[in-house]
Amino acid sequence: MSQTGGTRARWAEADVPDQAGRTAVVTGANSGIGFDTARVLAEHGATVVVACRDVAKGQDAASRIAVTAAQPAVTVVRLDLASLASVREAADEIRASHDRLDLLINNAGLMMPPRGVTADGFELQLGTNHLGHFALTGLLLDRLLPVGGSRVVTVSSNAHRTGRINFDDLQSQRRYRKMTAYAQSKLANLMFTYELQHRLAAAGAPTMALAAHPGTAFTELTRNMPGPVQYLNQRLGSAFTQSARMGALPTLRAATDPAARGGEYYGPDGRLEMKGHPRRVEPNARARDEDAQRRLWAESERLTGVTYPV
Repeated sequence: MSQTGGTRARWAEADVPDQAGRTAVVTGANSGIGFDTARVLAEHGATVVVACRDVAKGQDAASRIAVTAAQPAVTVVRLDLASLASVREAADEIRASHDRLDLLINNAGLMMPPRGVTADGFELQLGTNHLGHFALTGLLLDRLLPVGGSRVVTVSSNAHRTGRINFDDLQSQRRYRKMTAYAQSKLANLMFTYELQHRLAAAGAPTMALAAHPGTAFTELTRNMPGPVQYLNQRLGSAFTQSARMGALPTLRAATDPAARGGEYYGPDGRLEMKGHPRRVEPNARARDEDAQRRLWAESERLTGVTYPV
């Protein structure tokens, strides 16, 4: 690992091993931590699929990656996680171009928008952050299952700690609070990871499921935060937040560290996991509720119509 201050080993971009011969799909890779995740993977030799809603922005990201990657192999696929039809089209396109995948990084997301619904009528944050990725993973999983060392990495958030899965009002139809809905979706990301890892292990599959969170990385994702928070970030941001480049490191460690294992969760090593270099961290107890994991999985299958081969 890279050395900081000559004493403490702290995992950094330089610790990403050679990715030559590996293919990675990164959702939301046109900006923020998704972009830096895709950039680092490409710089280390991976073939990268940038899966995002805006193809023009994806192509711009691919062009920027080409500047720093020695032999960039980056393609762009249109993916709107708020539409199951788009998820299926994107999965079909990826499957047609790649008979194997090494990494699926479920990174894209929404944070605290006004209440809205997806094309399929799901609450927008749950539908995008969890259900869209649940469907995409299920549709691509058979491309990962035969591949030794393959991984599904899903990006959660510290906000999961205040989250609860409200099975009685999963779509926030009776009451919508944008932070509550966001926290629910990020808790769902973790519960999905743990149940997927359980199923993969039970099937004896070589694929692993891991999760990560970026700490407090102030990116475009935060554009819907209240004005006072935006103002404080401008004045005091460096004390509490970190760059997208640093925020991508937990995802990269979960995706590439040879010592990482299925079911692990990575986040920053600083105070309250807000910033710093990546290390293994622990979720709240609700994320470990196996009965709730299974119930959420069954409901996700019902809502998306996607079933898994494990």
